[in-house]
Amino acid sequence: MDLAKRPRPRPVTIAYGLHKQSFYPSRISKRRTLIAPAVLLGVVLLVVAVIYFVDTASSLPSFFPGHKAGSGHHHAKHGIAALILALGSFVFAWFQSGPARPAGTGAQSG
Repeated sequence: MDLAKRPRPRPVTIAYGLHKQSFYPSRISKRRTLIAPAVLLGVVLLVVAVIYFVDTASSLPSFFPGHKAGSGHHHAKHGIAALILALGSFVFAWFQSGPARPAGTGAQSG
């Protein structure tokens, strides 16, 4: 038996071993039931963003943050925030709708 040609097993250390299983799970759970609510929330937030960009503070609905009677100010920051949240909701729904990876095909570095 030639010991020089036999591959040596990689040592189980902190840098390589057991911690990878807990920090890098091989399967990410997808909750397909959250896709429709995420898309609906994204559409609602997109409409809210458009309302903030188009209407002045006095013509906003009274339950919107930033409503102020007699003001001609546009709340652009509120609109940007609603737009970012809408895009985040759409991205969340997109990632949840992706194909589920079969077990054992996780990315492993050599």
